[in-house]
Amino acid sequence: MALRIARLDRMSRAGAVLSGLAILSLAGCATPEARTRAALERTGLSRPVSACMAGRMVDRLSLAQLQRLGRLGKLQQAGSFDEFLRRTKALGDPEILGVVSSSGLICAVRN
Repeated sequence: MALRIARLDRMSRAGAVLSGLAILSLAGCATPEARTRAALERTGLSRPVSACMAGRMVDRLSLAQLQRLGRLGKLQQAGSFDEFLRRTKALGDPEILGVVSSSGLICAVRN
């Protein structure tokens, strides 16, 4: 009986640890989207369009691609979406350009 209780106790602790790790990993997943949304807002896009685009971009681009996009500080100085796309195109990554442009179009129409 004591052995059975000890096993259940270990299983409970392991379950708690796994649950904690799952929550932390989910919290970490939200960070790239929040950062992307904030960066898009700084370019002058509205909050709803920025939130929509950030969600799509995080789902479709790798973390490395998002970091490349984020390191392009000139994006934050873009005065219009056309200028934003021109600077995004300068990265030379057709996947980034495709995701950013399609997300911009879809999100602008939805919002």
